[in-house]
Amino acid sequence: MRRSIVRTEQIAIACDVVNGWTVVDVDGELDIHTHALIRQAVIRLLDEGHRNFVLDLCFVPFLDSMFLGTVVALTKRIRKREGSLRITCPSARMRTVFQHGGLADAYEFYDSPQEATSQAPALDGLAHWPGSAR
Repeated sequence: MRRSIVRTEQIAIACDVVNGWTVVDVDGELDIHTHALIRQAVIRLLDEGHRNFVLDLCFVPFLDSMFLGTVVALTKRIRKREGSLRITCPSARMRTVFQHGGLADAYEFYDSPQEATSQAPALDGLAHWPGSAR
């Protein structure tokens, strides 16, 4: 069941659970003004017991390096709970931002949330994360 987590003039964040994944849908720009809202939303979901996430960026027209820092901070929290994080962002430009930030090899990228959730979460969801013991 899809539920709205945050709705402002700048951004909308909603989530749904699909095949064991908590899909966090983001609609709006991810920058210095909105990154904290994503962080708070995912932390709240972690506190509720969610561990395996798909961060859906399909409706994000822009993201900056501040958001990349937020993704890294969230990844550390998710990893402590032995969870997983996948990212959907069909834009080659967005993947380039992750690449320039040195994060392209640390995450699994998918073209759609449906593709990312087609298989249930595995234990090695953050296997490529630097320092991962798996």
